[in-house]
Amino acid sequence: MSDSPLSRNSLRFGVMFGYWQAQPPPNFIEVAQEAERLGFHSAWTAEAWGSDAFSPLTWIGAHTTRLKLGTSIVQISARTPTSTAMHALTIDHLSKGRMMLGLGVSGPQVVEGWYGQPFSKPLARTREYVDIVRQVLRRKQPVRNDGEHYPLPYSGEGAWGMGKPLKPITHPLRADLPIYLGAEGPKNVALAAELCDGWLPLWYTPYREEVYAESLTDAPDDFDIVQGVTVSVTDDMESALNALRPMLGFYIGGMGSKDRNFHKELMGRMGYPEAAQKIQDHFMAGERGEAIAAVPDEFIDEIALIGSKERIQDRLQAWKESRVTTVLLHAQDPASLQVMSEVLMG
Repeated sequence: MSDSPLSRNSLRFGVMFGYWQAQPPPNFIEVAQEAERLGFHSAWTAEAWGSDAFSPLTWIGAHTTRLKLGTSIVQISARTPTSTAMHALTIDHLSKGRMMLGLGVSGPQVVEGWYGQPFSKPLARTREYVDIVRQVLRRKQPVRNDGEHYPLPYSGEGAWGMGKPLKPITHPLRADLPIYLGAEGPKNVALAAELCDGWLPLWYTPYREEVYAESLTDAPDDFDIVQGVTVSVTDDMESALNALRPMLGFYIGGMGSKDRNFHKELMGRMGYPEAAQKIQDHFMAGERGEAIAAVPDEFIDEIALIGSKERIQDRLQAWKESRVTTVLLHAQDPASLQVMSEVLMG
């Protein structure tokens, strides 16, 4: 598939592997290879507090030849910006120009609890981070940053005073390697539109595009919005909805504190504030089952593609008419991916 700007009523498709659970997925290479055979655009990996995003992506790249390789997302508190740029330029060389770098701030529980870094000023930190990565990839001059979050050269407490600005030894393959931002809040989404080549939303509904409209005002025409969409081809709508409810209930109710949960806030902006509050109240009271049950069918149906082949194809039209340009699918095995591709891609 082409990387040229997409026209209205057109979508690219990728495959999303997410982050590993207790064990590595047994057949992710086979799924990636099937995606390439079917004409998919890209494969994307993630990280939380277990597997990292870069290693599986390199493994996929070694076993494919055409799939673009994206991170959705690399958590910026996990690595310094120059370290992340080194990963990206290395994979870009090894894959012959297929790398796409997706970045995100994660949340305060992970940043402070897992990485031991402060979560303060996420917008300013992201702005500095992206700028430094861009400097490394352009390799025009030694990398410098005068900001408070990633000062280069470092001259603060404990410094020996011997640091000097450096260029990467390895010449990057592409100075314009695409950078994406995972973002939920309005200001973060606007920052993605300002600084980056694309945006990785958590949830998106083509039926409520006004949710993000103001944040995307300054997005360029070729801005790539890459959205993961669960596809379930079935005549049993109830079972399909119930399969998605536990993860959504956990994100909305438990992925954050009572006072600050970005996922709950996003659901509220998407038109479901009462339901979001109810889910969190149940979760915080230890009533996980009730929290999961409180996720509305309508919310799940808006952000996923569920039902018969005919129903999915009918509802796919709304996605084609939306601002989303790339849809990511998750498949347990190559056969499942083939079924989804037949329904969505014809």
